[in-house]
Amino acid sequence: MITGKQRAYLKKLAHDLEPQVLIGKAGITDNLIEQINQTLVKRELIKIKILNNNMQDRQELLDELIDRLQAEFVQEMGSRIVLYRKNPDENILQLPK
Repeated sequence: MITGKQRAYLKKLAHDLEPQVLIGKAGITDNLIEQINQTLVKRELIKIKILNNNMQDRQELLDELIDRLQAEFVQEMGSRIVLYRKNPDENILQLPK
């Protein structure tokens, strides 16, 4: 679980990130989960964009992503979601205490 201070720091880092993954009409698939998983291993922080043609409820979609990826919710800004998951093998981002 990340603290409020850590969440604020991650929001600051995510501000300039471009979305690395787009979720469209197909919704959440196993391939999409694998793609996000690989990105989280490399970066720890990811911005995801939900396209307008996705008809799934955003909160349900967010809950499913967090559950399947074992990631931390950082921020939701309109159609963009920011997730964080610590890489156990190496510290890529140094979070404040």
